[in-house]
Amino acid sequence: MKYFLDSAKLNELEEAYSTFGIDGLTTNPRHIMNSGKPFLKAIQDIADWVASKGLTGWDKFPVSVEIDPHIDDAETMISEAKKISAICPNFVIKIPATEAGVAAARQLEKEGVRTNVTLIFSPAQAILPAKNGSLFVSPFIGWKEANGEDCRKYIKDIVDIYKNYGFYGKTQIICAAVRTPKQIVDCAVAGADIVTAGLDVYKDSMHHAYTTQGIGTFQDAWDNTAKE
Repeated sequence: MKYFLDSAKLNELEEAYSTFGIDGLTTNPRHIMNSGKPFLKAIQDIADWVASKGLTGWDKFPVSVEIDPHIDDAETMISEAKKISAICPNFVIKIPATEAGVAAARQLEKEGVRTNVTLIFSPAQAILPAKNGSLFVSPFIGWKEANGEDCRKYIKDIVDIYKNYGFYGKTQIICAAVRTPKQIVDCAVAGADIVTAGLDVYKDSMHHAYTTQGIGTFQDAWDNTAKE
């Protein structure tokens, strides 16, 4: 399973790449806002970072960039997606899971613009993007579980549907809005291709009280070992 970082901050991107070896990046309007930069400046800085690492190409390090969420017709979505994708060969365009969004993503894929159909909250929403060849679909986890839902079956159902019809691995499943290490594990057990999470979630996934206790025990033993 691949790990993507969910952020638009260059310092987090650098740390996640150097420490955890993340495989890609997802952004959204909220992440762009939190970066403190104008939209075009934020995504250009990311494009420059990717180039500096020699990772040019969506197949080497995909970067999901979302179009203006106010756009609600397929024609304008397509136009805006082409403009953004032309900035950097790593950019995969995030399109909402709506009728217009699916139509736009279908046409964009035909024209060689890779897409990530996002804001998916049911297995039904995940089928058409895969049928139409989108590179990614992004079923959300954290938002649903924050409202009392258990998402393990939801993700497993999408995985099983994709396996039934030959979509699995062609349209990759990005479990998005992942908030806890447990959710990472749930997605991995279900067979999702990718999880995307904030840097703090990945840091939390490497913490365990017994690991800390064990290090202390071994440090004490090391310090008390007989010296020559």
